[in-house]
Amino acid sequence: MFDYSNKIALVTGASGDIGAAIAVSLAKQSAKVAITGTRSNILEKMCSEYPKAFTSIVCDLSKSKNVDMLVPEVEDKVGPIDILINNAGITDDQLAIRMNKDMWNSVMEVNLFAAFNLSKSVIKGMMKRRYGRIIQITSIVGHIGNPGQVNYAASKAGLVGMSKSLALEVASRNITSNCIAPGFIKTSMTEGLNESQKEKLIEKIPSKKLGLPQDVASACVFLASEEAAYINGSTIHVNGGLAMI
Repeated sequence: MFDYSNKIALVTGASGDIGAAIAVSLAKQSAKVAITGTRSNILEKMCSEYPKAFTSIVCDLSKSKNVDMLVPEVEDKVGPIDILINNAGITDDQLAIRMNKDMWNSVMEVNLFAAFNLSKSVIKGMMKRRYGRIIQITSIVGHIGNPGQVNYAASKAGLVGMSKSLALEVASRNITSNCIAPGFIKTSMTEGLNESQKEKLIEKIPSKKLGLPQDVASACVFLASEEAAYINGSTIHVNGGLAMI
């Protein structure tokens, strides 16, 4: 449906379920994709399946020097970045009264600070070429909150505000900045829940099912396309009706 044959994308957190689905979906639309993550075995497997589409770079975004080097490395190995998907994220859950500074900072470092620095790194080239798509993968909890996740919710809400401000700064250069906020998605994390926990979770969702990584990936492919050029500063919610925002 969409033509990405002349586009280069960077997808962070591609060794996770959602990131992998996003990367594969872009590859199927003929994009060249730099995939990054911390699990080299998964990245290598992805490259073996799509050798012409993927270039893998193992990168731990909790280290600022890695963040600073990532965009130059991608552009050296693959080319100028047209599409940035900030998907990488971590959790370190605890009730606020028990959460320490390190738990707060570590989540912010990966989820928000790295996303900002990578966005900043790609903008200069995008502005010169007068084209770009920047997408932040946020979360439903950034909009409705979640007990035990004040750090994660704050980081995801921060991405939304950052994305809107960024959109205002770069829209005139044909660059869009948007968010996708997944709800409860069937991943290795949710697979760790027992049946009772899953039932209680699904009961809250009007669609009565968990979403799939592909549901998020499909929204991402659309937002990154030429066809979505007039969507800017927005958030697409992929949550089965759990929160109609």
